[in-house]
Amino acid sequence: MKVLLLSQHFWPESFRINEVAQSLVEQGCDVTVLTGKPNYPEGLLFPGYRLGGIQRERREGFEIVRVPLLPRGAGGARKLVLNYLSFLLCATVLGPWALRGQRFDVIFVYGTSPILQAIAAIVLKWLKGAALVTWVQDLWPDSLEMTGFVKYPPLLNAVAVVVRWIYRRCDLLLVQSRAFLGPVRAMAGATPVDYHPNPGDRESQAGGISVSTSLQLKPGFKIVFAGNLGTVQALETVLDAAEMLGPDSGVRWVLIGSGARSAWVAEQASRRSLSQIDLPGRFEPAQMPAIFAQADALLVSLIRGPAMSLTIPSKIQAYLAAGRPMLASMDGEGARVVQEAGAGLISPAEDARALADAVLKLQRLGSAERQAMGEAGRRYYAAHFEPALLAQALVAQFKRAAGARV
Repeated sequence: MKVLLLSQHFWPESFRINEVAQSLVEQGCDVTVLTGKPNYPEGLLFPGYRLGGIQRERREGFEIVRVPLLPRGAGGARKLVLNYLSFLLCATVLGPWALRGQRFDVIFVYGTSPILQAIAAIVLKWLKGAALVTWVQDLWPDSLEMTGFVKYPPLLNAVAVVVRWIYRRCDLLLVQSRAFLGPVRAMAGATPVDYHPNPGDRESQAGGISVSTSLQLKPGFKIVFAGNLGTVQALETVLDAAEMLGPDSGVRWVLIGSGARSAWVAEQASRRSLSQIDLPGRFEPAQMPAIFAQADALLVSLIRGPAMSLTIPSKIQAYLAAGRPMLASMDGEGARVVQEAGAGLISPAEDARALADAVLKLQRLGSAERQAMGEAGRRYYAAHFEPALLAQALVAQFKRAAGARV
């Protein structure tokens, strides 16, 4: 099966779709990736890439075709909007030229925000006569309103109209959370909607550690948060909980990653004299299993809100695979997964006191009880998020969508 994967973000940027592409190749698919020039998260083009022109490369058995875009820069809404729109424009105009003469059975959109990138895939669907499958990772316009990126109701309504138009021109919509099924179906018209979760990290492979790391965590009861340090990660709650417990608790908070609030977190940690918080920066995905193995607990947190309660952050799969107990400071579907797995302790979103209490409770448990939580997480991962099994299911969905067009 010939698959065109369309995603604004792709390797060497760190997104789960990188590994999905590899898994599809292992399932026998002929994969081509249409993407932009890598610049996430720092906002600068990665070494070896130029701003203009189409660039091609091969990796892990598939071809990558890169169209120009404007890098997101150091931050700011204007640059971010231009980054998104420039990819949409170049993928729509230059993508067909770059892919001329190639035929595809399925066009597969990795539907992170903004979902508008799927418009380029709709154009390619018309030109190539292929089935269009979009994998919805964020709910629009809900996530725009929740993050405060857009607050003007008429504009949110206009976005909703565009999203409905996109959904209804797909042949199949997949959603990363079961809680997305209702909201997406309400906008999808006659387009079928099905659940397909994000797989775990192939590097982890249910807890295996194949790559060492230069990061050695400091002594203490080590809580590791890994991923984007952004607006929806409820970092205020994490800092407040750390301040409540204080350094004498023996708890160390290790926040690994970067994002829009990295500088703010560092400033707050310094201002509040939170010496128990470590900010080591970003590490390659291959190093994360070795870092997780040093942790006593793995932390996932989100802000409170309807859209956030429907979301399963992809770090949950990686945490389950790591086999370490989890602390989930969040509501809804993500918390349900952790609770259903028996993999850790839950506290309500944006409740710093409850998070601090959960940390103390986990710290007081015996090592055997914490180990049992980690092992339960690995079993749940193997049953629900194992990459090869989900790749097989994804190929079956592609065949379903392509077959419906015959």
